[in-house]
Amino acid sequence: MKPETVALLSTHYYDRNAGALAPPIYLSTTFERDADGSFKHGYLYARNANPNRDSLERSLTALEGGFATAAYASGQAATMNLFLALAPGDHVLIPTDAYYGTPALLEELMHPWGLTYTRVDMTDLAAVQAAMHENTRVVWVETPSNPLLKIADIQAIANIAHAGGAICVCDNTWATPILQRPLDLGCDVVMHATTKYFGGHSDVLGGALVFKEDSKLYQRIRRLQSVGGAVPSPFECWLVLRGIKTLVARVRMQTETAGKVAEFLAQHPHVEAVHYPGLESHLGHEIAKKQMTGYGAMLSIQVRGGADDAIRVAAKVQVFTRATSLGGVESLIEHRASVEGPNSQTPPNLLRMSIGLEHADDLIFDLKRALE
Repeated sequence: MKPETVALLSTHYYDRNAGALAPPIYLSTTFERDADGSFKHGYLYARNANPNRDSLERSLTALEGGFATAAYASGQAATMNLFLALAPGDHVLIPTDAYYGTPALLEELMHPWGLTYTRVDMTDLAAVQAAMHENTRVVWVETPSNPLLKIADIQAIANIAHAGGAICVCDNTWATPILQRPLDLGCDVVMHATTKYFGGHSDVLGGALVFKEDSKLYQRIRRLQSVGGAVPSPFECWLVLRGIKTLVARVRMQTETAGKVAEFLAQHPHVEAVHYPGLESHLGHEIAKKQMTGYGAMLSIQVRGGADDAIRVAAKVQVFTRATSLGGVESLIEHRASVEGPNSQTPPNLLRMSIGLEHADDLIFDLKRALE
């Protein structure tokens, strides 16, 4: 079935009690045993499983075309559980351009615990191959990358990972399964911050790991999910499921608008560079064209000048909102280096934008006024 249909059918709830179309929220933390000590409904305790979380996990699995999903309280919790499933002494390969929370997690928490990691330009396949170690267990791909929107060849990197005895994990948060399905391209696991496009309204925190097949790693993750307890609440699961119902419509409209905004910015004299894979001038355009069905609703620009010039542009917008995060219905803009702090590798004149559901003409006019 097409994604529009999958998004709706996978979130549909069959209510035997009242025939309600919207699913109820199961707030119970514990569930009744039968007289013989069994659990006929399959639920013991909310940290282990909950009907709302089960529904969310089934929907995410269907959308990504996987075997099973483990849902978490945040994208960072999902990423941390993946790394915790490894062993001290294992090695992880991550992109040089990645969501700043991923290397921060590795450096501040996982490296002292015993993991080692290397950052490499994932657009350079020779560099990826050269960075593989004998003890490399995970090759982490993020494409499009945050915040420079670099495009990595998922299939080629998955092949390198598997040849070296590692698994390939893709952070697919920016693309969503509507625009890109990494499991179909050879990846073993997909990570999502469901806070973003799945929730879609900037009002819920969540994350997920979607697995291509059953494995020892999947079973280990399930145990960590239950014992560690970094699970989303029933209400958070309910909110993300509600967001999924409109996911396809939102992502496609936002992507169309982002393309128009990128084209405008690419011609503006006060813009030094536009980072958007939908532009033919983008270095990763051909790879994106091959592995994506759309180029997404995220873009970054480098304003001519320095950090102060970029911050002044962000200060002048009226339709965009100056805020962190992405994937919501409202358009956001932020000076990324300021958010990432003193160790940021992001160009100081870069502004990152998340395109929402406003009309393209209004967003373009807002940016034109701010830039001039």
